[in-house]
Amino acid sequence: MSAIPHKLPSAAAVNAKLIALISSGAVALAVLLSGFVLNEPAPYELYMAGLIAVWALFGLRLSRSVVPLLVLLVAFNIGGMIAMSQMSNLMNTPLYLAVSLFLAFTAVFFAAVTEMRPELYRVIFLAWVTAAVCTSMLGILGYFHAFPGAAMFTKYDRAAGAFQDPNVFGPFLALPGIYLLHRLMTGRPLMMVVYAVPLLIIVGGIFFSFSRGAWGLFGAASILLVGALFLQSLSGAFRLRVVVMSLTAFLLLAFALMIALQIPSVAQLFTTRAQLVQDYDGARLGRFARYGIGFLLALEKPFGIGPLVFGQIYGEDTHDIWLKTLMDYGWLGFVSYLTMICWTLAAGFRILFRNRPWQPYLLCAYVVFIGHIALGTVIDTDHWRHFYLLLGLIWGAIGLERRHQRKLYSRELHAD
Repeated sequence: MSAIPHKLPSAAAVNAKLIALISSGAVALAVLLSGFVLNEPAPYELYMAGLIAVWALFGLRLSRSVVPLLVLLVAFNIGGMIAMSQMSNLMNTPLYLAVSLFLAFTAVFFAAVTEMRPELYRVIFLAWVTAAVCTSMLGILGYFHAFPGAAMFTKYDRAAGAFQDPNVFGPFLALPGIYLLHRLMTGRPLMMVVYAVPLLIIVGGIFFSFSRGAWGLFGAASILLVGALFLQSLSGAFRLRVVVMSLTAFLLLAFALMIALQIPSVAQLFTTRAQLVQDYDGARLGRFARYGIGFLLALEKPFGIGPLVFGQIYGEDTHDIWLKTLMDYGWLGFVSYLTMICWTLAAGFRILFRNRPWQPYLLCAYVVFIGHIALGTVIDTDHWRHFYLLLGLIWGAIGLERRHQRKLYSRELHAD
């Protein structure tokens, strides 16, 4: 009796798998590079420019769900171009706006590719965790001067990792930390150590950044995540697990903080940074005073005053994303940005608790995105690369839900 021959995969199937593998690796590399921004233009910008161009040539499609994001971001940047017309000296403004427009395109790109291939969510999150662990280790080792030249990974005696600013380094770590916290609470018990070790490294990076914004962002996002998991499940056993895990994590973090504060230099800097209002916040022309000046100025300048001009006039930048949009992008930019944020929050919340394969990724991105919106009231998030990645992840899920609903509707029609 002859054996039944195995059916070999066709050349087309092999090619499709190879293309999928290459494209997944290309996206993973892009996310990895986003964690290393020591100089500008960073490798991330150069690589992403090529990746978007190549993907556009070989099948990048924008669905109706993603088009509103593109329109709002382009309108936002048109506002910046109008504001630039109010400047007597352009300086580096054209380059600044070019970067703004480019980052807008990265958000649209990530939204489009995750909608086309939802399996990329896992690739993106794992790559982000890898980048966060690597840059956190650099920041921690740099803070303790663990090797010659380690100080290059610090700024103002604070851990900065492979970033130029601790206040960007810390928030970059928030989503990987939240994702690992989610896996810790929902994954298999045997995998807890696998999630706990990188989580401790990332939390260490956030702590040693001594960024009040990053501390608040991670804390608020963690509370939102725990609350969402508690509300999402109807299982009493799972809810009990969430409560127990949350209390355990809190106690472990408190214990780790007590140990860290035994180091005099850490305790001194922590005491200084933990104050809610710093000297540069409440001074005569400090951050809070500039808010009032800026918003009054915005009433007189509907076209804005031009990117980066505010800092030249008052000695410091706006440090507020809403004031930033008014000053650098005018009323058009402000309305476009506000509409985009509200649309993202509303559309994301509408699908947040629906049982979908990509729902855990959406939940993590959503709670961190909320934290970034709150953080934007005290710091400028305009050119934060990972903010646009977060935006793309949420809009990708919005597009996926629309596709899912269309499929359900089509099946109902055929069933009738």
